[in-house]
Amino acid sequence: MLSGQAALPVKYKYPITIRLATLGSVLILIFTFLIYPRYLGLLELENVELQEILIENIPQTQQIERPPPPARPSVPVESEDEDIADDLTIEETDLDNFEAWDAPPPPPEGPRVKFIPYDDPPQPLSQIRPVYPEIAQEAGIEGTVVVQVFIDLRGRVKDTIILKGIPNTGLDEAAISAIRKTRFRPARQRERPVGVWISIPVNFRLK
Repeated sequence: MLSGQAALPVKYKYPITIRLATLGSVLILIFTFLIYPRYLGLLELENVELQEILIENIPQTQQIERPPPPARPSVPVESEDEDIADDLTIEETDLDNFEAWDAPPPPPEGPRVKFIPYDDPPQPLSQIRPVYPEIAQEAGIEGTVVVQVFIDLRGRVKDTIILKGIPNTGLDEAAISAIRKTRFRPARQRERPVGVWISIPVNFRLK
């Protein structure tokens, strides 16, 4: 009986205790929110050191420029201008001194060239007149092309070898074409016609 009577006051006091604790917590929170901003306003910054920032101009790094690549060589282009031929002169082959032309030593392609002795050299029956290539005209290229030619016993050109040429200009081809179109009086050995190798220079000159 005594234990039951002693527990009754605690049962009735529990709700009151809970309510008082809750009310106290709410009051503490309200008091904290009201006081905290005011407390922050009272704070002062002391002993604050200002750090000076220096701005310096950083020198620009020197950049070494690479030299430009060499210019590509100009490629002669065929022109449609027909007036170029007026300023063109092809030097005529000197036929007077043709007998002085002698067979040169065999070129590097030696096995194809065989020296045949002769008394009278072959002579052209007409002037050798090559056609000057337009690509060489426009590029201003001139010079002498030396062609070694085999002329058979009938005076016909059978084989040609470029001894001294000007490649990639069309001059070599023009010289060979002009020589192949020319008929020759064959060389003679003891009054008999023979086939021989001779060298023929073909001159190309511009005015």
